[in-house]
Amino acid sequence: MPAQRVVRVIATVAAVAIVLGTGVAWSQVRSFEDGIFHIASLALGQGGADGAVDILLVGSDSRTDAHGNPLTPEELATLRVGDDDATNTDSIILVRIPNTGKSATAISIPRDSYVSAPGLDKTKINGVYGATRLEVADALVASGMDPVQAQARGTEAGREALIKTVADLTGVTVDHYAEVGLLGFSLITDALGGVDVCLNEPVYEELSGADFPAGWQRLNGAQALSFVRQRHELPHGDLDRVRRQQAVMAALAHQVISGKTLSSPGTLSRLQAAVQRSVVLSAGWDVIDFITKLQDLAAGKVAFATIPVIEEAGWSDDGMQSVVRVDPDQVAHWVDGLLHDQDEGKTEQLAYDPAQTTASVFNDSDINGLAAAVAGVLSSKGFGTGAVGNNESARVSNSQVQAAQADDPGAQAVARDLGGLPVVSDESVPPGTVRVVLAADYTGPGSGLGAGDLAELAGNSGSSDEPAQIAPAPPILTAGSNSPQCVN
Repeated sequence: MPAQRVVRVIATVAAVAIVLGTGVAWSQVRSFEDGIFHIASLALGQGGADGAVDILLVGSDSRTDAHGNPLTPEELATLRVGDDDATNTDSIILVRIPNTGKSATAISIPRDSYVSAPGLDKTKINGVYGATRLEVADALVASGMDPVQAQARGTEAGREALIKTVADLTGVTVDHYAEVGLLGFSLITDALGGVDVCLNEPVYEELSGADFPAGWQRLNGAQALSFVRQRHELPHGDLDRVRRQQAVMAALAHQVISGKTLSSPGTLSRLQAAVQRSVVLSAGWDVIDFITKLQDLAAGKVAFATIPVIEEAGWSDDGMQSVVRVDPDQVAHWVDGLLHDQDEGKTEQLAYDPAQTTASVFNDSDINGLAAAVAGVLSSKGFGTGAVGNNESARVSNSQVQAAQADDPGAQAVARDLGGLPVVSDESVPPGTVRVVLAADYTGPGSGLGAGDLAELAGNSGSSDEPAQIAPAPPILTAGSNSPQCVN
């Protein structure tokens, strides 16, 4: 299917979960549930048994609603999509909410992540659902089953396969499943009165319909869908698209958690109609109990992150597909560390904004252009740019990040983004700034090792055989009012 026709549905499911958790109009929560399509799944765990509830939120590009009814031609035209019988899951988000209900962490998995899946060869993770669905349905029809029943069984199998794939990749047992179709995002955004977003630069991209000026603006449902669908002509392709998803999620979550959005009976009525038409939930999910756990969830306590990737513009093993390459061991280790920090009550640290830190970079090696290359890496990650040049201070024996305090969130973030450099406390470094000093031992992002770019800067030819570095994940956002929302 042409890439331009694959709809990238986002964050709506997250908004739905939070909507159901606001505690506003409790009497209407059951009526929300009554019309929602529920599914059974054998792949789900026991919610809260490990100290938290883990929810897989999926945005599907299906051209039907949650009950299997086809979208109208007018709806398809409004959403700028065709009538392809597609079932890609182009938004995949794992949310953990501790039993205390005081914080939440939403982890995005890029749609093109190249993964192993049960019963399939390695594939893009967004195709696991659809490929399994088609394979199982075709086999059942061939065995004599009624096509309608076979399709339903295939859909069940597709969901099961996706749940298992996410669990295997992240090391997290999924407790609950929520899915929304492409129309749902538009309807729910409109029901909430639109969503505020901010762009660093103006954009125009015909395939998705994205045509927006720079700066802050409020988008309606169809516009927001174009905003999060855009993938072409972005500096980092799918990863920038994920960043947009997270910005929209953060805005919607903050909008709903604030409580003001749901004060209108008209808003609740529109929201109920949108949710019932477009949302699928796993059976056995006690929504009232879930609501109780979320009562203490406050704005700024929802952190959004993205799994680390090895290569954002890689190729499949057969060289036939452009993919985002990931290391499952690296992903599981990173997820474990992220969730451990959340369990330790460090959500605000997880939500650190790189724009809060200015990084100066100094070259203490004989490699020409090293400081400039590394400063460019940090700038692309959102850090402010300070002084860049040769080190005129005391020489160092190893590369390091210097900050007023070793536990400074900015210093820790810079150190992680540069491949795990040590952080050294230095009281002469002003608050809000860090000093990166690069010695001859530096092999992290910007060094060119494995890519040949720095060898070119140094006047050398050829390339290194060193393995590629793990690319840092995009910055983490929160749903608080001070969240950084401007994106590419």
